[in-house]
Amino acid sequence: MANTSTLGPIAPAMTRPTGTAFPALLKDAALFALVTLGLSIPVVAYRTDLGQGTGLELTARWGLVASLCLAVFVLRLAQRLILGEVSRRRDARIRARADASAVAAPKALRPGRALGSLTLAVALTLPALAALGSGGLSEGRYWIDLGILILTYVMLGWGLNIVVGLAGLLDLGYVAFYAVGAYSYALLSTVFGLSFWICLPLAGLFAAAFGILLGFPVLRLRGDYLAIVTLAFGEIIRLVLINWVDFSGGSAGISSIPRASFFGIPFTKGEGGFADLFGLSFSPMHRVIFLYYLILVLALITNVVTLRMRRLPLGRAWEALREDEIACRSLGIDTTITKLTAFALGAMFAGFAGSFFAVRQGFVSPESFNFLESAIILAIVVLGGMGSQIGVVIAAIVMVGAPELLRNLGFLKAVFGQGFDPSEYRLLLFGLAMVAMMVWRPRGLISERHPSVRLSEAKR
Repeated sequence: MANTSTLGPIAPAMTRPTGTAFPALLKDAALFALVTLGLSIPVVAYRTDLGQGTGLELTARWGLVASLCLAVFVLRLAQRLILGEVSRRRDARIRARADASAVAAPKALRPGRALGSLTLAVALTLPALAALGSGGLSEGRYWIDLGILILTYVMLGWGLNIVVGLAGLLDLGYVAFYAVGAYSYALLSTVFGLSFWICLPLAGLFAAAFGILLGFPVLRLRGDYLAIVTLAFGEIIRLVLINWVDFSGGSAGISSIPRASFFGIPFTKGEGGFADLFGLSFSPMHRVIFLYYLILVLALITNVVTLRMRRLPLGRAWEALREDEIACRSLGIDTTITKLTAFALGAMFAGFAGSFFAVRQGFVSPESFNFLESAIILAIVVLGGMGSQIGVVIAAIVMVGAPELLRNLGFLKAVFGQGFDPSEYRLLLFGLAMVAMMVWRPRGLISERHPSVRLSEAKR
């Protein structure tokens, strides 16, 4: 009874600020603003410009520093107030659930399915929507190219989600498998003259072989040590591609990569081409639309295989490995095979995506496969919610599509100046998104984990 009477008055004070709690919130927000001021003075307060002579001139920007500090103060205060209200409502829901009967409890809604169906419908009709909104296919090419880019990162995110989200293995060198797939198609098509449809499965097999090659040295590693080794693996692949000039072309890369055909029918103008065979007027957009639906099909295959694998014993072994490796071994699960299959399957899908990247660009170079790409893919998986398929899609749209859409917002130049380019602040946006997710949704956008296998009684 003593504990109940002691904790009762304190719990509401923690969720809803009272007269004595609000000054503490103001003090906390002021502390954040003070830290922002200290960080802004050496970075934001002064800008170096070329002077009229040969030297540099310092331009003070104290107004911008004050704006940043004020913004941090307001956002921190709003965050504490909103989190307090959210905590209060969550406690109220918990008490309501405890009082309600389990039989009378309403069935939990699963908005993920409706959101996934809506996203799939938009993806299937994106070329038509772009043509209608822009006045033609050629005018809507920007949106179709943006959809191709987003779907590529969605496929990479789903592949990495197998390793990180399901198996719980932190992989910072995932871009290496992406590079293996791209260079596999580039070399096989230019040297041996193989078509895209033959090189596509070969690129996946080569990437899976490299995944197994990476998996063997890291069988006994977890956490930070695993991240360091996988990061080193990605850098080793990139440096090999740069220095092995006779094999990969070095920093110059490989150009003039053959384009994909529609199952042997080229997208060329004239007799025997795609437009001539189907009685259409020739347009370069035919190839772009074909590439869009090709990456859409590859991404959907990745999703279907991942969902199917989660329901198999191997998928449940991945989830057991993620939760507790020692308990996983005590149950008789072979952790060696479990880790290797996770690395191999995730690498195979990265190889498929790399092969598509090479055929779309027509040119590959080591600069396209640096550590930043691995960081972007990992950020998509973490922000979307590790183990969540629809969360990866939402995070890819936000992380990849948002910086591109900012280019079209003309009022930003009126606010930040004519020289403002959102692409230069891409890493800053990533950092802000990560910090916001750690504060508001520490387990990702879609943090709910539904069991892979349900008993018949639970279904009924």
